[in-house]
Amino acid sequence: MLKNLTTTSIFTPYCKITLNRQGSDKYTKISFPLKYGIFSEIETSDAILQFNLNHEIIRAKGKDRAWIQPSEWLKRSMGNDWIYYSTGGYTGVFESIGEYYLPNLPYPTNSLIGGKPLNEPSVLKIVRSWYEIIQKSLQSVKELTGNQKRDSSNFIEFLENALINTPENLEKKAKSLFKTSGGRITVMPPDARHVDYDIIPLIISDGCLYKCKFCRVKSDKPFAIREKKEIDEQILRLKDIYKNDIINYNSIFLGDHDALNTANPLNKDNTIIDAANKAYSSFEFNNSYMKGCNLFMFGSVDSFMNANFDLFKSLNSMPYQTYINIGLESADQETLDLIGKPITSKQVEEAFMEMQRLNELFSNIEITANFIMDENLPKGHYPSFLRLVREKILRAKTKGTIYLSPLRINKPSREVLFEFNRLKTLSRLPTFLYIIQRL
Repeated sequence: MLKNLTTTSIFTPYCKITLNRQGSDKYTKISFPLKYGIFSEIETSDAILQFNLNHEIIRAKGKDRAWIQPSEWLKRSMGNDWIYYSTGGYTGVFESIGEYYLPNLPYPTNSLIGGKPLNEPSVLKIVRSWYEIIQKSLQSVKELTGNQKRDSSNFIEFLENALINTPENLEKKAKSLFKTSGGRITVMPPDARHVDYDIIPLIISDGCLYKCKFCRVKSDKPFAIREKKEIDEQILRLKDIYKNDIINYNSIFLGDHDALNTANPLNKDNTIIDAANKAYSSFEFNNSYMKGCNLFMFGSVDSFMNANFDLFKSLNSMPYQTYINIGLESADQETLDLIGKPITSKQVEEAFMEMQRLNELFSNIEITANFIMDENLPKGHYPSFLRLVREKILRAKTKGTIYLSPLRINKPSREVLFEFNRLKTLSRLPTFLYIIQRL
């Protein structure tokens, strides 16, 4: 398919249109705007719009003086959310989240940093006018074609296809994705930041084990493993949803909230390995424009400790870089009891140490952990956290990231941010804020 995607441009008095621009083919931590994958672009005097290979708008930014910052932009997710990527002045953003750009989300989340750029007039203008810009671009190309008698059929075809993807149709497609998954993905693994959350969700189980009182994102469904036939049918539907743009993806999320528990001893089928293999071949990740291949999933303390060692050996030998995120939350028993997590502090410590062992053993697997943050937690919470990430770790490591998740939603707190910076400084593991982000 790549051989058929030639980069071409046309100029009209109103706009410049470029088809099949080749962006970066590797996700990179870098402090200037970098766009990924193959995309097409409309540029006018006031705006830049970018489209995926299904002719759906995926990014936008303003060019006039009212736009907040020239290096900031909007991204539209597969769930049809507009997300504003801000620099935060670059001050503290990378140290806080491990990325140079901060995603500002259109729904309540637990972020301690960022403002409300989605409410800015210049941003609202782009969100509300992008479709009209496509209409004007099509008119300008047709006028140019008539005046100069030149062939612009490929540009007209692109614009006409882009106009089919109305705001209403994009919303319908998002709902189709949710239906395919059995519901909206309410939270993605924090490690998905490594691929800018560009993941294909393949749900292999439903529900979670614990039903913790503090959790705002997990479902009330009892844990259940999906049947192989259902997973296979889901893959076929996902291929139809992502269509031509699947070449711009190289990562899957095996969901939902505790996919690792499908590896429990009661399940005789190797659901994780089977699903990962089928996804790799069906989505043709070996032909992806994006280099590398990634697998993300959540796990719990019990599912992690019960998983057979052979599972990790198998994952390590696959073509994926695998990230498994475990919710530890606290190593303090009083805190665990307060948040309604039905495990012991001893189990948390054992799981933490096992994470360190496996991270040392397997080069293609990284197991990461979540801990909670709040001003009103029991006094033993933070000391118990530091015993793990400082006293139990003899030297600084670059693997085994710790994510600290504020409990409060949409309530930035200087006190909690100050505490985060203190803990990050003392931790011997990479430590970042966990911003709850949905698909």
